[in-house]
Amino acid sequence: MLAERDTWSTTEFEQAAQAAIEQLGSYVDASQRGAQPVVSQPSLEDNAAALDLRSLIRGGGMDGQRFSDFLATYLDRTTRLHHPGSLAHQVASPDIPAALADLIHGTINNPAAIYEMGAAPATIEFVVLEWMLEKVGWSPARSAGVLTHGGSLANLTALLAARARVAPDAWTRGAPADLAVLAPPSVHYSVRRAVSILGLGEDALCELEVDELERIRVDRLEDALERVQVSGRRPMALVAASCATATGLHDDLGGIADFCERHDIWLHTDAAHGASALLSPGHRHLLDGIERSDSLIWDAHKMLRTSSLCAAVLMRRGTDLMDAFQQDASYLFYDEQETAGVDFIARAVECTKAALGLKLFLNLAWRGEDGLGEYVGDCYDKTLAFYELIQARPGFECPYRPESNILCFRRGEDDDRQVAIRERLIAEGQFHLSSAEIGGRRFLRIVPTARATDNETIERLLDAVEEADRSLD
Repeated sequence: MLAERDTWSTTEFEQAAQAAIEQLGSYVDASQRGAQPVVSQPSLEDNAAALDLRSLIRGGGMDGQRFSDFLATYLDRTTRLHHPGSLAHQVASPDIPAALADLIHGTINNPAAIYEMGAAPATIEFVVLEWMLEKVGWSPARSAGVLTHGGSLANLTALLAARARVAPDAWTRGAPADLAVLAPPSVHYSVRRAVSILGLGEDALCELEVDELERIRVDRLEDALERVQVSGRRPMALVAASCATATGLHDDLGGIADFCERHDIWLHTDAAHGASALLSPGHRHLLDGIERSDSLIWDAHKMLRTSSLCAAVLMRRGTDLMDAFQQDASYLFYDEQETAGVDFIARAVECTKAALGLKLFLNLAWRGEDGLGEYVGDCYDKTLAFYELIQARPGFECPYRPESNILCFRRGEDDDRQVAIRERLIAEGQFHLSSAEIGGRRFLRIVPTARATDNETIERLLDAVEEADRSLD
């Protein structure tokens, strides 16, 4: 018979959860008001000591009060994504429904890859994917998708499907040595990783010519194909960006699709960040032609306010997704099995897959697709306003007019100085921003996602950049 300590105590759970909810509510409130630093970076050893990690791991003994104290310390040493000065990365400032989804899944732990292990979460994933396919312009009856733990796995899955199309024996015999993936130099690092993971070798990634803002030059694609063929390789796929990670700019999907259709080349669109603009009437045009892709990825945890992770890989022909994985596991795959629902395990890298769709579903159920579209449009429009503020400030430069909520800018001409300015601002704790290289030049980079970020925030950021720049003299 189980001892009381070994069973789930609803009283203990409710008390601890209530304490957590109160602290988290205060944390978000303070973050939105900018009352605390946006980023905190104590040393690893300082964190380990303050959180008493090694003692707790070895001895246990945490109870409700110790948990409350631990959480307070933990939250004091985190990066605050709801903070107006949170501008660094493409990670959502999560909404209330997504937070509730994490609590639900953390409690019941129903994987979504096998229907019998979680009928409700599997059904939600199925219906959410139907909705995403329809937003792209595809028919759920002919197309298919799966949710994955992040865009890196989604990109890998898409390229697995592309490989299966041109080299159907690769799963059993290994990848042919003559395959190539065409992509711009600025392609997300997960694509380079996927090429190597697939056994092609990183040399199989053939870089396309780009313009001064790192967008694929459609007028040079024929020359790129000739170079690939002369080198003895055959194209497996072409990867386009909508939008690019560094700049937030979009490739010409229509022109690229024309080229790919002409030469029967698989078109994969990395729309991890930008696909959410499909929900914004004022920005949907940025994705014109995306429906002509053979595959694409769409991360809800970037612009749809879900917590990490919730990414989709979608394919125009549903059979391509099934062809990506060819394997056998007798305890999971049955030749004669009949199921009341759908098993996603044959479509995904993961076997035990979290209830990822619940986060996006609850956000949609709470806010509606129009509400999420309004959020995306607001982020994009605010960033355009920030661009105008930055351009009007003497000594500052933006290399392009933004097409999304990703914007690069710089003060002065010294590349090293941009890095030093960023480091100074992060050390001060009121602004968290990133940096990127464009055309060999270093820029500061912002990605406004927090609702609390406004024009006043950017004016204060520019003041802080000027002050940091002066302090470096």
